[in-house]
Amino acid sequence: MDHEVFQVRDPRTLKAVAHPLRVRLLGALRMDGPATATELGTRFGESSGSTSYHLRQLARYGFVEQDPDQRDRRERRWRAVHMLTSWSDAEMSATAEGREAAAFLRRRQLEVLIARVESFERERESWSQEWTDSAGMSDMLVRLSPATLTSLYETVSALLREADDRDREDPDARVVSVFFAAYPGSAEGALEPARRPAADAEAGE
Repeated sequence: MDHEVFQVRDPRTLKAVAHPLRVRLLGALRMDGPATATELGTRFGESSGSTSYHLRQLARYGFVEQDPDQRDRRERRWRAVHMLTSWSDAEMSATAEGREAAAFLRRRQLEVLIARVESFERERESWSQEWTDSAGMSDMLVRLSPATLTSLYETVSALLREADDRDREDPDARVVSVFFAAYPGSAEGALEPARRPAADAEAGE
Protein backbone atom coordinates (compact mmCIF):
# COMPACT_ATOMS: atom_id res chain seq x y z
CA MET A 1 0.00 0.00 0.00
CA ASP A 2 1.24 3.45 -0.86
CA HIS A 3 -0.12 5.23 2.21
CA GLU A 4 -0.99 4.04 5.70
CA VAL A 5 -3.90 6.30 6.61
CA PHE A 6 -6.61 7.86 4.45
CA GLN A 7 -7.69 11.00 6.31
CA VAL A 8 -11.23 11.65 5.07
CA ARG A 9 -12.53 15.21 5.35
CA ASP A 10 -15.36 15.21 2.82
CA PRO A 11 -18.61 13.62 4.13
CA ARG A 12 -19.38 12.40 0.62
CA THR A 13 -16.16 10.40 0.59
CA LEU A 14 -16.93 8.80 3.95
CA LYS A 15 -20.47 8.06 2.79
CA ALA A 16 -19.04 6.23 -0.23
CA VAL A 17 -17.48 3.57 2.00
CA ALA A 18 -20.32 3.49 4.56
CA HIS A 19 -22.10 0.72 2.66
CA PRO A 20 -22.64 -2.88 3.85
CA LEU A 21 -20.84 -4.49 0.90
CA ARG A 22 -18.25 -1.83 0.15
CA VAL A 23 -16.88 -1.77 3.67
CA ARG A 24 -16.49 -5.56 3.51
CA LEU A 25 -14.78 -5.41 0.13
CA LEU A 26 -12.35 -2.80 1.39
CA GLY A 27 -11.67 -4.79 4.55
CA ALA A 28 -10.94 -7.92 2.53
CA LEU A 29 -8.47 -6.12 0.28
CA ARG A 30 -6.72 -4.62 3.29
CA MET A 31 -6.55 -7.87 5.18
CA ASP A 32 -5.86 -10.39 2.42
CA GLY A 33 -4.35 -8.35 -0.40
CA PRO A 34 -5.34 -7.79 -4.06
CA ALA A 35 -8.25 -9.69 -5.57
CA THR A 36 -10.57 -9.63 -8.58
CA ALA A 37 -14.24 -8.75 -8.51
CA THR A 38 -15.01 -12.40 -9.27
CA GLU A 39 -12.93 -13.66 -6.34
CA LEU A 40 -14.58 -11.19 -3.99
CA GLY A 41 -18.02 -12.02 -5.36
CA THR A 42 -17.47 -15.70 -4.61
CA ARG A 43 -16.25 -14.90 -1.13
CA PHE A 44 -19.23 -12.72 -0.21
CA GLY A 45 -21.95 -14.46 -2.20
CA GLU A 46 -22.38 -11.59 -4.67
CA SER A 47 -22.29 -11.44 -8.46
CA SER A 48 -19.08 -10.24 -10.05
CA GLY A 49 -21.12 -7.45 -11.63
CA SER A 50 -22.16 -6.21 -8.21
CA THR A 51 -18.69 -6.37 -6.68
CA SER A 52 -17.19 -4.76 -9.80
CA TYR A 53 -19.59 -1.83 -9.52
CA HIS A 54 -18.88 -1.26 -5.85
CA LEU A 55 -15.12 -1.56 -6.38
CA ARG A 56 -15.33 1.13 -9.04
CA GLN A 57 -17.19 3.36 -6.58
CA LEU A 58 -14.50 2.78 -3.97
CA ALA A 59 -11.87 3.62 -6.58
CA ARG A 60 -13.74 6.80 -7.52
CA TYR A 61 -13.34 8.07 -3.96
CA GLY A 62 -9.74 6.94 -3.52
CA PHE A 63 -10.12 3.83 -1.36
CA VAL A 64 -8.97 1.24 -3.88
CA GLU A 65 -7.14 1.14 -7.19
CA GLN A 66 -6.21 -1.34 -9.88
CA ASP A 67 -3.24 -3.43 -8.80
CA PRO A 68 -0.25 -2.49 -10.97
CA ASP A 69 0.99 -6.07 -10.69
CA GLN A 70 -1.72 -7.79 -12.72
CA ARG A 71 -1.34 -11.58 -12.93
CA ASP A 72 -3.55 -11.96 -15.98
CA ARG A 73 -4.45 -9.40 -18.64
CA ARG A 74 -7.97 -10.83 -18.78
CA GLU A 75 -8.56 -10.14 -15.10
CA ARG A 76 -8.64 -6.84 -13.25
CA ARG A 77 -7.20 -7.11 -9.79
CA TRP A 78 -7.92 -4.45 -7.20
CA ARG A 79 -5.91 -3.41 -4.16
CA ALA A 80 -6.52 -1.14 -1.19
CA VAL A 81 -4.68 2.18 -1.35
CA HIS A 82 -4.49 2.67 2.44
CA MET A 83 -4.36 0.44 5.47
CA LEU A 84 -6.62 2.63 7.61
CA THR A 85 -9.46 5.12 7.20
CA SER A 86 -9.57 8.05 9.62
CA TRP A 87 -12.00 10.92 10.06
CA SER A 88 -13.00 13.57 12.55
CA ASP A 89 -16.42 13.05 14.11
CA ALA A 90 -16.58 16.80 14.68
CA GLU A 91 -16.08 17.48 10.97
CA MET A 92 -18.51 14.76 9.92
CA SER A 93 -21.20 16.04 12.29
CA ALA A 94 -21.52 19.21 10.21
CA THR A 95 -23.79 17.42 7.72
CA ALA A 96 -26.50 14.78 7.97
CA GLU A 97 -24.73 12.47 5.51
CA GLY A 98 -21.50 12.82 7.47
CA ARG A 99 -23.20 11.95 10.76
CA GLU A 100 -24.93 8.97 9.17
CA ALA A 101 -21.76 7.67 7.55
CA ALA A 102 -19.68 8.02 10.73
CA ALA A 103 -22.35 6.29 12.81
CA PHE A 104 -22.52 3.42 10.31
CA LEU A 105 -18.75 2.91 10.42
CA ARG A 106 -18.66 3.02 14.22
CA ARG A 107 -21.30 0.28 14.30
CA ARG A 108 -19.28 -1.65 11.73
CA GLN A 109 -16.21 -1.48 13.96
CA LEU A 110 -18.22 -3.06 16.78
CA GLU A 111 -19.49 -5.77 14.43
CA VAL A 112 -15.95 -6.59 13.34
CA LEU A 113 -14.76 -6.72 16.95
CA ILE A 114 -17.53 -9.15 17.90
CA ALA A 115 -16.85 -11.27 14.80
CA ARG A 116 -13.12 -11.44 15.58
CA VAL A 117 -13.74 -12.50 19.18
CA GLU A 118 -16.32 -15.13 18.23
CA SER A 119 -14.08 -16.50 15.47
CA PHE A 120 -11.15 -16.85 17.84
CA GLU A 121 -13.30 -18.55 20.47
CA ARG A 122 -14.59 -21.05 17.91
CA GLU A 123 -11.04 -21.83 16.80
CA ARG A 124 -9.35 -21.52 20.19
CA GLU A 125 -8.26 -25.17 20.27
CA SER A 126 -6.45 -24.78 16.94
CA TRP A 127 -4.19 -21.99 18.24
CA SER A 128 -0.97 -22.60 20.15
CA GLN A 129 -0.69 -22.07 23.89
CA GLU A 130 1.40 -18.95 23.22
CA TRP A 131 -1.41 -17.38 21.18
CA THR A 132 -4.21 -18.30 23.56
CA ASP A 133 -2.19 -16.85 26.45
CA SER A 134 -1.46 -13.57 24.67
CA ALA A 135 -4.74 -12.94 22.83
CA GLY A 136 -7.74 -11.47 24.61
CA MET A 137 -9.28 -8.33 26.04
CA SER A 138 -8.92 -6.25 29.18
CA ASP A 139 -10.40 -2.99 30.44
CA MET A 140 -9.93 -0.52 33.25
CA LEU A 141 -11.41 2.74 34.54
CA VAL A 142 -9.05 5.73 34.61
CA ARG A 143 -9.45 9.50 34.93
CA LEU A 144 -8.21 11.23 31.77
CA SER A 145 -8.63 14.59 30.09
CA PRO A 146 -9.55 14.74 26.38
CA ALA A 147 -6.01 15.94 25.58
CA THR A 148 -4.45 13.03 27.46
CA LEU A 149 -6.74 10.52 25.75
CA THR A 150 -5.80 11.89 22.32
CA SER A 151 -2.11 11.69 23.23
CA LEU A 152 -2.57 8.14 24.50
CA TYR A 153 -4.21 7.07 21.26
CA GLU A 154 -1.34 8.57 19.25
CA THR A 155 1.24 6.87 21.45
CA VAL A 156 -0.42 3.46 21.17
CA SER A 157 -0.75 3.85 17.39
CA ALA A 158 2.96 4.67 17.11
CA LEU A 159 3.90 1.67 19.24
CA LEU A 160 1.76 -0.61 17.08
CA ARG A 161 3.42 0.67 13.90
CA GLU A 162 6.85 0.03 15.43
CA ALA A 163 5.81 -3.48 16.47
CA ASP A 164 4.44 -4.19 12.99
CA ASP A 165 7.74 -3.16 11.40
CA ARG A 166 9.73 -5.22 13.90
CA ASP A 167 7.69 -8.42 13.44
CA ARG A 168 7.06 -8.14 9.71
CA GLU A 169 9.53 -10.92 8.83
CA ASP A 170 8.92 -13.05 11.94
CA PRO A 171 7.63 -16.49 10.85
CA ASP A 172 5.51 -16.70 14.02
CA ALA A 173 3.74 -13.38 13.31
CA ARG A 174 0.08 -13.32 12.23
CA VAL A 175 -2.33 -10.55 11.32
CA VAL A 176 -3.76 -9.33 14.63
CA SER A 177 -6.81 -7.09 15.03
CA VAL A 178 -6.17 -4.52 17.74
CA PHE A 179 -9.09 -2.34 18.81
CA PHE A 180 -8.63 0.85 20.84
CA ALA A 181 -11.82 2.06 22.50
CA ALA A 182 -12.24 4.75 25.14
CA TYR A 183 -15.49 6.44 26.16
CA PRO A 184 -16.24 8.77 29.06
CA GLY A 185 -19.05 7.93 31.42
CA SER A 186 -19.98 7.46 35.06
CA ALA A 187 -18.12 4.85 37.04
CA GLU A 188 -21.41 3.73 38.62
CA GLY A 189 -22.67 2.40 35.31
CA ALA A 190 -19.48 0.64 34.31
CA LEU A 191 -19.09 -3.11 34.15
CA GLU A 192 -16.66 -4.81 36.48
CA PRO A 193 -13.38 -5.17 34.56
CA ALA A 194 -12.98 -8.54 32.89
CA ARG A 195 -9.27 -9.28 32.92
CA ARG A 196 -6.87 -11.79 31.54
CA PRO A 197 -4.10 -13.17 33.79
CA ALA A 198 -2.08 -10.47 35.51
CA ALA A 199 0.96 -11.03 33.30
CA ASP A 200 -1.06 -10.21 30.22
CA ALA A 201 -3.37 -7.49 31.48
CA GLU A 202 -0.98 -4.68 30.59
CA ALA A 203 -1.19 -5.38 26.85
CA GLY A 204 -3.95 -2.75 26.65
CA GLU A 205 -6.05 -4.11 23.80
